[in-house]
Amino acid sequence: MDSVTSVLGSPGSYPISVVIIAQDDEVRISKAIQSCRPFADEVVVIDGGSKDGTVQLAESLGCRVYVNPWPGYAKQREFGVERAVHDWVFLIDTDEVVSDELAQDILQRKPGLTDRGVAFSLYRIGDFLGKWLDKGEYLVRLYNRKEYGIRNSLVHEMPEVEEEQTVRLNGVLWHQGFRSINDHVARFNKYTDLEAQAAFEKGKPFKLRNLLLRPPARFLQKYFLHGLFKKGISGFAVSVFWVMYEFMVGFKHYELTSSGRLARHNAQGQAEKGKKKGERSYAVQ
Repeated sequence: MDSVTSVLGSPGSYPISVVIIAQDDEVRISKAIQSCRPFADEVVVIDGGSKDGTVQLAESLGCRVYVNPWPGYAKQREFGVERAVHDWVFLIDTDEVVSDELAQDILQRKPGLTDRGVAFSLYRIGDFLGKWLDKGEYLVRLYNRKEYGIRNSLVHEMPEVEEEQTVRLNGVLWHQGFRSINDHVARFNKYTDLEAQAAFEKGKPFKLRNLLLRPPARFLQKYFLHGLFKKGISGFAVSVFWVMYEFMVGFKHYELTSSGRLARHNAQGQAEKGKKKGERSYAVQ
C-alpha cells in the first residue's frame, strides 16, 4: 500500500476531501461541517451566491470556500470536486448530518482505501413535520474522483458508479431537509421542473398511462410498502406529496413535448383575435 500522509498528519491513511455545495443555509451548514470532522482532511464549500452569512460561517470553521454563480446541481458539484486537494471525496449537503457511527466507519476505512475502483454508499434517512422517516435510500457519497465523475444530469446528480462497485457503510446520514410546507412545495416545483426537462431532453415520449398509473402507485409504495402509515399525519403527508410530485413531472413533461403545438395554437389565437378586432373596428367606422 502506498504511504500517504494526510493534512492531519496521520501516516498511512488516505486523506479525504469533504465537498459541500451551499446556498443561503447559515442555519444548518455548521452541523454538516462539524459532523465530518472525525474523518475530513479538508472541507471545501462551494457557495452559489448566498445573501446570508453562509460564506462567513464556513470560513470561520476553517473551510476553503469558493463562490461560484449557480450553474446547476451537477456542474456545481463537479466544480467543488475539481477544487478538492485529495482524490478521495465525500459529498454532503448543508441539510445533512453524518451520524457518529458513520463518521467512525469512514475514519476506520481510511487506511484501506487502496482500490480507487471501489466506491462507498451510505444510508440516508429524511425527516418530515418533526418525524424521522423509517425508509431511507442508499446513495454513493465516498469515491475516488480519478475513477468516477459526477453524473451529468439536471437533478439527482451523484457519482456515476454501478451498484456492484459499491460497498455499504455503517451508520446513517441524517437528512434534515424539511423546513416548512411552503419550502417543500417550492422545492418540489423546482425539482419537477428539472426532472421533466431531463426527460424531455433525453427524448422520452409523454405517455398518458404513466400519468394515470404512477401517482397512485407511488402513494401505495410510500404509504404501505415503505410503512409510512406508521408515521401518522407526517407519513400520510409525505405519501400525498409524492403523488403530487409524479403528477407535476407528468404534466410538465406533457407541456414540454407539446410546446411547439401550444406555441402555434397561441400564435394562431392571437392572430385571429387581432383579425376579429380589426374587422369589428372596420365595421364600426
